Amino acid sequence: MNWEEHQAWEAEWWGNCINTFGEEGKQISYAHRMGLINQPRGETWPSYDLQGKRILDIGGGPVSMLLKCVNGSRMVVVDPCKYPDWVASRYETAGIKYYIKNGEDVDVTMGVFDEVWIYNVLQHTREPDKIIQNAKKVAPILRIFEIIDVPSCPGHPHELKAHKLTEWINQGQENTQHGTVEAIKGENALWGTFFYGVFSFSVPQVAKALSNG
Repeated sequence: MNWEEHQAWEAEWWGNCINTFGEEGKQISYAHRMGLINQPRGETWPSYDLQGKRILDIGGGPVSMLLKCVNGSRMVVVDPCKYPDWVASRYETAGIKYYIKNGEDVDVTMGVFDEVWIYNVLQHTREPDKIIQNAKKVAPILRIFEIIDVPSCPGHPHELKAHKLTEWINQGQENTQHGTVEAIKGENALWGTFFYGVFSFSVPQVAKALSNG
């Protein structure tokens, strides 16, 4: 399959995006292992307090975890897939900027962020290594949760490996950081082996300059 066929498969899989409960339920497991703290507010659950941070969600799809967040100073979702028009309207209502854009095209012209989030994304991309390098250019913190050791298939051009993710995350960095590898068996409908963690980087000077306006 070529890239366009993978994207068409993904869009068809999501369909009208009306019932996304299965995928959103998985996010509770993602968020916990990405170091986010669920702080329910009345009947609103889950709820994650961003404490004024600027967050870029690469590959957030139609139901980004940012929709479950409060107190973000800037929230942005980047995703190349074409979803129903109401998805964009929902993001706009929630105060989230939404760009139909490849993660491979993220750069400092979008500004800088306090954190980049990547979860259940990199299997679906053209160049997963490039996306991680782009994330490191625009934020000092990367939170990531990815399934590994699953062979490529329609909609998923890449088989991710823990050692490759580790290599990409540490490329160009002075100190080596390691993620956690965990087999999950049914929690919130998650099955498989996953790589996750919170990683810190030194943001390039050009990004710092842009952040100062």
